[in-house]
Amino acid sequence: MKTVEIYTSPLCGFCHAAKRLLNSKGVSFAEVDVLANPDRKAEMIQRANGGRTVPQIFIGGDHVGGSDDLHALERAGKLDSLLEA
Repeated sequence: MKTVEIYTSPLCGFCHAAKRLLNSKGVSFAEVDVLANPDRKAEMIQRANGGRTVPQIFIGGDHVGGSDDLHALERAGKLDSLLEA
């Protein structure tokens, strides 16, 4: 399975929804809380091509987008193949 990274904030409902989806699929992920680690927010913005909102999700180093994008991949039946190594 590819490495999954997600930049989040504990106050973000979309972050929780994205993590619930990943957890429901048994996907482990590395989480970066940008509220607790504000110095990492600039890193997130750069990696996400200017994306400033959380969550920002990366699969295998590739930027997927946010929670809506992750859920759209799941609805389209594309998320599982994207997660495969």
